[in-house]
Amino acid sequence: MEMAYRERWQAEIAALQAILSGFDLKEERKWGKPCYTMDGKNVVIIQGFKEYCALGFFQGALLKDPKKLLVQLGQVQAARVMKFTSAKEIATKAATIKAYLREAVAAAKAGMKVETKPAKLPLPEELKQKFRKDPKFKRAFEALTPGRQRGYLFHFTGAKLSATRTARIEKAMPAIFAGRGFLERRSSVGRVSDSVSRHSNRVSRR
Repeated sequence: MEMAYRERWQAEIAALQAILSGFDLKEERKWGKPCYTMDGKNVVIIQGFKEYCALGFFQGALLKDPKKLLVQLGQVQAARVMKFTSAKEIATKAATIKAYLREAVAAAKAGMKVETKPAKLPLPEELKQKFRKDPKFKRAFEALTPGRQRGYLFHFTGAKLSATRTARIEKAMPAIFAGRGFLERRSSVGRVSDSVSRHSNRVSRR
């Protein structure tokens, strides 16, 4: 895997690498990008984007960010990036970059990590309709553990078509009423009972 837009940001990458060389971090190649670690833990990474070059802090949400330079990309909880568009900008902000790096290194040494929470998945409209029509089904779904609920929501929302989502929900209803997760099989007692029943049927037909 190659780093995206590496050619475009060669000077900026070199400038960031020069700054990082002054820290007690190990430079490795991860996901095709220069990644800096401490005792096997990812601390920062240099990334290339179409519009900018970035220094990504894996636990950036822990940093104080007095200059308001850190940006959250998407819905990530822990990581933050510092964006640059020229080597000159990096040189101008070198002292600030070093201050942020010192804080990131100190956090890594202390073993600090952002307390992340599982992303809350939206309920598909088809599931909401089922809940309105069948309150017992709604209560059964809500009685599942959060992990089991997420498993079903990933499964339901993975379908592009509404008809497919509806079919998946209907097929999963018996397992949900039984309190089972999407990937869970029936209990061993149930499987043994079924096996005995099938064996008895075969014997009776002989």
